[in-house]
Amino acid sequence: MTYSGATVPDIIPPPLLALRGIRKRFGRLEVLHGVDLDLAAGEVLVLAGANGAGKSTLVKILAGVYDDWEGTIELAGRRVRPRSPHEAATLGISTIHQELALVGPMSVTDNLFLGRERCRRWGGVDARAQARMARGWLDRLALEVDVSRPVEELPIALQQSIEIARALSMDARVIVMDEPTSALTEMETRHLFERVDPLKREGHGVLFISHKMEEIYRIADRIAVLRDGRLVGTRPASELGRGELVEWMAGRSLEEQVRSPPAGGMPRLSVEGLTVENPTRPDRPWARDVSFEVRRGEVLGLAGLAGSGASEILGAVFGRLRRDRGRVVVDGVPVPPGRPPAALRRGLAFLTSDRKAEGLILSRSVVENVTLASLARFSPMGWLRPGKEETAVRGVARELDLQAPSLQAPVDTLSGGNQQKALLARLWLTEPKVLLLDEPTRGVDVSAKARIHRLIDEWSLAGCAVVLTSSELPELLALADRILVLHRGEVRAELERQEASAERVIAAALGGAS
Repeated sequence: MTYSGATVPDIIPPPLLALRGIRKRFGRLEVLHGVDLDLAAGEVLVLAGANGAGKSTLVKILAGVYDDWEGTIELAGRRVRPRSPHEAATLGISTIHQELALVGPMSVTDNLFLGRERCRRWGGVDARAQARMARGWLDRLALEVDVSRPVEELPIALQQSIEIARALSMDARVIVMDEPTSALTEMETRHLFERVDPLKREGHGVLFISHKMEEIYRIADRIAVLRDGRLVGTRPASELGRGELVEWMAGRSLEEQVRSPPAGGMPRLSVEGLTVENPTRPDRPWARDVSFEVRRGEVLGLAGLAGSGASEILGAVFGRLRRDRGRVVVDGVPVPPGRPPAALRRGLAFLTSDRKAEGLILSRSVVENVTLASLARFSPMGWLRPGKEETAVRGVARELDLQAPSLQAPVDTLSGGNQQKALLARLWLTEPKVLLLDEPTRGVDVSAKARIHRLIDEWSLAGCAVVLTSSELPELLALADRILVLHRGEVRAELERQEASAERVIAAALGGAS
């Protein structure tokens, strides 16, 4: 029937996946602030945002890794709450992580059926039925693969596609792809994207996370942007310009600058032609031919999105990671590669981004943790002098405002901010010339962060050269005199303080011009 003079409104189908008011806290720190997100059937929604925006936390909630969150999730109109990865998969939400979850020596078929093998009525695995079903799932993705081959013999892009086939085998309605192209070449990425089209045609919803501008616009139907744990906005990709996307990711408010201009003079740290190989991908080094200098009193920031190589550069300069090529010089004296003790003697000090796994000995006392890198100062003739050791720690703890029930208390009794101060105290007792700080304020509260910012300023004014990374762009802009922006292990831009902006840094980090 036709109605004259009236407009019949389009019927908008309900979303396949609906997130409402999602909140997540770690202790007192809230990292997601009431996020609302919709994903339609047959759609690719790209979730974009700078490091620390909350993307990974949201993915882990969907994947069932975190179950202590607030809000609601509806899948095909039914409220769900995945409490484990297995339960998420059973509900129809499959997550393909950056690190593949395949068993290399096992065949394609065995990986597809891992943990849910098809057995004959009289016992034993029905290998023929499994191979036939595996072939059917691969055909849906137009994949020509020998299902009997071990997956470790396949290119990475095909392994990613096997993960997609496994999601299909589990009747996944929603497929989350968390930076699946981070280790792929351009050709491999193109092949992977060809696997996404069949998913859309079959009505699956794909939530895709990427840090690469060209990929975002190649695959997205819509783009949603998170910043600081909040949803900034969602818009069709065809209506969101690249410049506006960068602005959404970066924001406009920057922290007040706390730094004074550094004094001139000779470089305190020189890095020349540094190349750091990635052992899992020899064709994709963590850093490639990176060179820079840092003067006495200068703070250099290394900016970049996940996988940029910033942390690996710091590790290689200190000797924790092997330098394949390149030269490191402190005050004119070369630093031998791969030897952290030698780097310490030359005046380098390194702060790891993972204080619990790599920095602290949690069961040992505050004193023992703080003096770990400078025991020779307190051990004349090889005998430890506990009184001298504790006096030194007490002094540096007072300077850093390190709060502890006792200096002899286990360091795991301290708050996260005070644990971080204990690590910084360890560095300072080595009397460094160069401080290498990888995420110096990760996981600390606002008060501790402000104190660490002041310490970095004070130490640089005392003559140290500082090189730091931070996933919080406003922090990097506030602290650094100069910023090197990295994209896939290469320096894409070098920005002085007065010309650096969030928009320029993010644009360069995404692989564009600064």
